[in-house]
Amino acid sequence: MTAPIPRDLPDLPAIPGIPGFLPSPVPATAVVEPVRRRLATVFRLLVALLAAGAVTIDLVLGSPLRVLSHFTIQSNILLALVMVLAARRAWAARRPLASGLTGAALLYVATTGLVYHLLLANASSPFSMTGDAASPTGWHAVTNFVLHTITPIAAALDWLLLTAPGSLHLRQAAAWLLYPLAYLAFSLARAELLPAGTPARYLYPFLDVELHGYKGVLGNALLIGLSVYALAVLLVALDHVRPNAVRHRAHHRAKTGFRLQPPVG
Repeated sequence: MTAPIPRDLPDLPAIPGIPGFLPSPVPATAVVEPVRRRLATVFRLLVALLAAGAVTIDLVLGSPLRVLSHFTIQSNILLALVMVLAARRAWAARRPLASGLTGAALLYVATTGLVYHLLLANASSPFSMTGDAASPTGWHAVTNFVLHTITPIAAALDWLLLTAPGSLHLRQAAAWLLYPLAYLAFSLARAELLPAGTPARYLYPFLDVELHGYKGVLGNALLIGLSVYALAVLLVALDHVRPNAVRHRAHHRAKTGFRLQPPVG
């Protein structure tokens, strides 16, 4: 038998040289139950549906190869795919997609909208297409509005209201320019392979070698490329100063009551 421990035994002093227990970080998912983000899921699926629907209509009404050659179509296809993947993760309460991918989709579709409204649909622009006899009408006008106006605005709203800030990095801005550079090479190579006089041989006026020559086209491409890079840097900067709307909503849910994750086993 062991002797009983005296009740008046004083507390023993800490033994020098022996460190105390280190704090053990516990992941939030072990304490707070992951929450499905229904609003983000529904919104992203709607954006994907709009982009995919408009692209499909253009493919049905026009030449598929020519339609798929447009930067507008390619950027909206990428946006639709990213939105579907992001919606799936929001519904499953999983970690968001890599910021390099979501940032690229946002940058490209924003470039689509800005180039269209500032250069192509602006009557005062030297590259204006407002007086073109082939201006969109009917369903083409609807898809033109969706792909150049609705989806860029929707992508920006998703980034501002449904995406946590601080994930974009300046080093990503230069990598995002690889696709526009590849598209420039593709567009010029495509025009060289098509016979002279082919309709829509040059998909955009600022890339028309017959009008501006290679020197002029490369100059236009350089100015647009610098503008795209400036837009990418601006997005990164804004991403680090904008408020966290996602955290505000999560904090509101926590104040109204959250459930503890039941212990395993």
